[in-house]
Amino acid sequence: MTEHPPTTQHHILKSAPKPGREIGLIALKRMLQTRSPMDALAVFHQELGDVFRITFPGFNPIMLVGPEAARFLLVESRDDMRWRMEGEPIALLLRHGVLMEDGDSHDALRRVMNPALHRRMLTQYVETMVKRTDEITAHWHTGATYDMLIEARKIALLILTDSLFNVDFSPEMARLWAGVLRAVKYISPGLWVVWRGFAPMGYNRKLREIDTYLFQIIAERRKFPGGDDDLLGALVHDSALTDSLIRDQLMTMLIAGHDTSTANLAWTLYLLGKHPDAMQRAREEVQTVIGDGEPQFEHLRDLTYLGAVIDESLRLYPPIHLGSRFAARDLDFNGFHIPAEMRVLYSIYLTHRHPDYWSEPDAFKPERFIDNHRPEPYTFIPFGGGPRNCIGGAFAQVEAKVVLARILQRYDLRLLQNDVRVHMGATLEPRPGVKMRVKKQTHKILTKPL
Repeated sequence: MTEHPPTTQHHILKSAPKPGREIGLIALKRMLQTRSPMDALAVFHQELGDVFRITFPGFNPIMLVGPEAARFLLVESRDDMRWRMEGEPIALLLRHGVLMEDGDSHDALRRVMNPALHRRMLTQYVETMVKRTDEITAHWHTGATYDMLIEARKIALLILTDSLFNVDFSPEMARLWAGVLRAVKYISPGLWVVWRGFAPMGYNRKLREIDTYLFQIIAERRKFPGGDDDLLGALVHDSALTDSLIRDQLMTMLIAGHDTSTANLAWTLYLLGKHPDAMQRAREEVQTVIGDGEPQFEHLRDLTYLGAVIDESLRLYPPIHLGSRFAARDLDFNGFHIPAEMRVLYSIYLTHRHPDYWSEPDAFKPERFIDNHRPEPYTFIPFGGGPRNCIGGAFAQVEAKVVLARILQRYDLRLLQNDVRVHMGATLEPRPGVKMRVKKQTHKILTKPL
């Protein structure tokens, strides 16, 4: 990193505080107790405030927390921050996917992709979401135990590929499953964070199989173009995009898109299982609103409590828990100096649990999102914010409601373990999983009142 000589202005700016030995030991103890780095970050935040430095060997970025920080990074200084991180695993995997691009390149890709993910397209995706949920849950047997992290991943993969690529991933699921998990692990925090030479670890056979599959479906669509309503069709229809660049967008959606939905569904089922009263209230709402028919787009606005549960799950366990940027020039945030080329992190997880903005921040209280109780701006950012908010955010919100409503409509679920911990991977995952015993519902389902 190139440090720029401080100007006169920088002499009056503060440097972000670093944790001393005592705070470091408290954080280490907490992390060892919970087996989660998130708790070490919570200690740093509590002791040092909304701006602090992380001091690992070879990795010492500035961490920002809170709504002011989110607005600063996502809106006010958007053009002064770089997303692309050359040589890091996420850039090696996604290459020139929309998530990794800056400036005009990002904006051009987003313009091509937006129509397939626009809210007006979501109505036609609901039927697919129900169908693919049924396909996976049809294999559930009463009295058997399933890991909802795994089951949610299967559902999310089938929904994404069917809705956005217009392909049936079912025949490929077993063959490519290991590659999907390998890709998720590839971009998760690991040795590359502190040992930069470890980052270009190359593709293995499983990752190459994913690449081969994506190029195959691109070639097939070029032979039989059809419509361009789905994402793959829109990308192929654009003459400016090469197969390689299309592959990068598909890989971005396949991995980043499905993994966030997987985490959201798994955490929400965990919280419902941990709070049986909430589970019962959500099930009764589904029964009243939908009855014994299939969920329809028109039902979703009336599933207010289920929506609140999903939002509270996103608040407590946001799948994308951390944002990472590089400062393109010297910056000033609230009197703190951010040097050019410094990595800047902002914690969505800590912002969502900030005691200045949330009462009982660690408690599960879906009611906070009911009765038009809107969070203050930039205190609730599970899909980011500003011009680069998550391109699939609306899709993910509809998907969560449809999938969970369908599961609650057809199955009783009992959580078998409460010692689930937060794992900081590519997304925030429940570890060792969400083990639930399922029972097919046999009681009479209420029909929606006329």
